[in-house]
Amino acid sequence: MKTLQFEAIKVALKQDKTGYVLTLCMHPDEIPEDLLRDFVGSRYQVVMVRLNGTEQPIDRQDEFAGERALRIAAMLCRDPRFWEYLHQDNQIMEPTEQEATDWLREFLGIPSRVDLRTNHEARIRLESVYTEFNRWNES
Repeated sequence: MKTLQFEAIKVALKQDKTGYVLTLCMHPDEIPEDLLRDFVGSRYQVVMVRLNGTEQPIDRQDEFAGERALRIAAMLCRDPRFWEYLHQDNQIMEPTEQEATDWLREFLGIPSRVDLRTNHEARIRLESVYTEFNRWNES
């Protein structure tokens, strides 16, 4: 069995009465000739892998975990209750957003919160701080 392999870009997704219609854009040099020859209505088994900027597959689980961690970190650093939590625990001198942000980056071992997108160990440390803060906040 011959498989078709090509790179494409998602350009549209819409829904009709039979389901979803996915529109892909392919460079003319990338279109497999067999695909051009098949009639409209041909069925395919499709396997797709999203690529990052270096042509490597993206692990969707890590991508979503990283985005969630980034949102949590930003939310914590803007939360005056988190500042109070850190201040009461003598982690920061002044209960401010800047001090909380600096403390969190140092605690997580990252130069920027954006690094949470790719740093699994920092995400684990963030989860523990977030859990402890929520416990403190609920008491």
